[in-house]
Amino acid sequence: MEHTVNATDARIHFGELMHRAVEEGEPIIVERAGKAHVVVLSMDVYQRLLEGQRQESWQDLVERARAQIRLDLAGRKLPSPDEILRQTREERDAQLVDLR
Repeated sequence: MEHTVNATDARIHFGELMHRAVEEGEPIIVERAGKAHVVVLSMDVYQRLLEGQRQESWQDLVERARAQIRLDLAGRKLPSPDEILRQTREERDAQLVDLR
């Protein structure tokens, strides 16, 4: 649960706010003139937020997809592209015949 304090109280009780953020993992919202201005977070929470923002490069995504495909195949070989096209065309032709 988050906790809200005004800027003056945050300045006076900053050590207490740090303890609350670290020990209780609770974000502290600091307001000025009734509007939220900053948040005090523990370093653990901050690191988790940063990790959530990191975006993988397209090369990393491709490599991760390849690794997943290798796992899913479990040593089996994929059919050749020519075979896949042949099967796809046969399925399409069968569907077209059924529509008549």
